Amino acid sequence: VSINRSLFVLRKVVVALAKGESGARRHLPYRESKLTALLKDAIGGNSYTLMFACLSPLDRSVDDNLSTLQYATLASSIRTDPTVNMDPKTALIIQLKRRIGELEEELAAALEKIHYLSKAQG
Repeated sequence: VSINRSLFVLRKVVVALAKGESGARRHLPYRESKLTALLKDAIGGNSYTLMFACLSPLDRSVDDNLSTLQYATLASSIRTDPTVNMDPKTALIIQLKRRIGELEEELAAALEKIHYLSKAQG
């Protein structure tokens, strides 16, 4: 019973995310089941997510296969905007290293120009 409820709530979350509703009116029922609470960051958060749809080759499974494909199509319409989670200190260090590299390039160009001008005068 618990797994069916979790899958039902997962479908509700996927439908809400696929609709793309935004603003205060959007309610995503992540807390209604343990499964959706665990998958919150994966299905609607800050990450790339891959979903496999398993189908059966049996003729009697046509309805199940169709339902699975419809669900997979719905899930594939969910769009997230993944970004790198980074500690502010680490981000500052990377920014400063990048700036040091730029300054070293400027310094090398200035030294080359000075060397060229000193040869031209002498």
